[in-house]
Amino acid sequence: MSTKTPRAARAALYRAVWRWHFIAGLMVLPFVLILSVTGGIYLFKDEINDAAHARLRFVEPGGAALAPSLIAAAAQQAHPGRIRTYAPPASPDRSARVDIAEGDGSRLSVYVDPFTGAVLGSLPDGGASGSPAMLLVRKLHSLDQVGWVGNRLIEAAAGWIVLLVGSGIYLWWPRGRGLGTVTVKAARGRPWWRDLHAVTGIYAGAFMVFLALTGLPWSAVWGGKFYDYSHALGLGMPDGYWSETPVSTVPTGAAVNRAPWIMEREPMPLSGAVRGAQAGLDAIVATVEARGIVPGYEVSLPQAADGVYSASVYPDDIRGERIIHLDRYSGEVLFDAGLRDLGGPGQAAEWGISIHQGQAWGLANQLVLLAACIAMGVLCLSAAAMWWKRRPDGAPGVPQVPADWRIPRTLLIMAVVAGVFFPLVGLSMLILAAAELAVFLSNRRLRAA
Repeated sequence: MSTKTPRAARAALYRAVWRWHFIAGLMVLPFVLILSVTGGIYLFKDEINDAAHARLRFVEPGGAALAPSLIAAAAQQAHPGRIRTYAPPASPDRSARVDIAEGDGSRLSVYVDPFTGAVLGSLPDGGASGSPAMLLVRKLHSLDQVGWVGNRLIEAAAGWIVLLVGSGIYLWWPRGRGLGTVTVKAARGRPWWRDLHAVTGIYAGAFMVFLALTGLPWSAVWGGKFYDYSHALGLGMPDGYWSETPVSTVPTGAAVNRAPWIMEREPMPLSGAVRGAQAGLDAIVATVEARGIVPGYEVSLPQAADGVYSASVYPDDIRGERIIHLDRYSGEVLFDAGLRDLGGPGQAAEWGISIHQGQAWGLANQLVLLAACIAMGVLCLSAAAMWWKRRPDGAPGVPQVPADWRIPRTLLIMAVVAGVFFPLVGLSMLILAAAELAVFLSNRRLRAA
């Protein structure tokens, strides 16, 4: 760079960052659009479920509620099968829910009036999403519909969002060109789309980075490493909880609808005896309520002779998060942990996930993140419009490779660090770099010819 003036060097760097921002932006645009639309919908899953299934989810309060065992029996009589989960009413005007595995392997959520025992109806089990429709939205949000490939594509997109925000701020930084920075200045055409893109990005950038980072714990590669390192360093799920209790090979996340994220891979404990009288559902409910579990919890019933009862709750106020395992036969509490029992990264991840899902601060949380999702959609629309308007006929319209492709050492170091922190981003960077090098060498040969 010593043969170039500082101004020329800055111009070359600007063009290089712009090119990568442009290419990476178009590459992840479909995924960002999917994340913004499905995320905006899922923020209001409870409100949507309540409105769509009010007949099943609400009841008229009246008198004392029936015993949990009677409610579960009413559901099982209407839909014969194996009871998997019992969820008592979260408030006096709510129904109870009983999840049943039928003989053909299908799973139903059966809703029962807790005062009369009348079965109100059923839905295919939606797990923590609350309904099949919201479960589909959640799977689309993480691209679970297309398997492990989809999960990794979304993880790479989340990492690239962070880098796109950083590079976007660099490109946005005012350089005396009279462009829109905090307000849209242009009146029409491509400059208007450019201003809209820049202004929206600068206001929404911090929220986009937050959503990307708090969504990564669910990812396979980044989330898996974060989980492993947190646990290995004693900063996530503390050791010792299972030291005196035999454990199974079943992870907690597979046995309950919603467990604290840092505990999802922990093995389920086993009941001590495998014969004799069993603790009934009524006794289990009485025990966990006596221990102060907050409303909205559900009890997963043991599915094997040495299985356990598991009461878990993931409330809007994350401080009430709790999971309690109880012996199937004696009813003894084998494990009881809440948010305060987790290590620092575990607590941070739980708070981040709660805010990410719009739960922590009620409607204000939902509306702020909905605005962020809309902004992400606007960024996708404006990016696509700018590309479409600038592209020559019959050409992709990608910004040209700078004639001098030497970049400052600092930028290279930042790219390496970003690739290490986001492994799948690093992999995609290598692919892009290889493509860039091929284009650069091809152009040089053409110029020489």
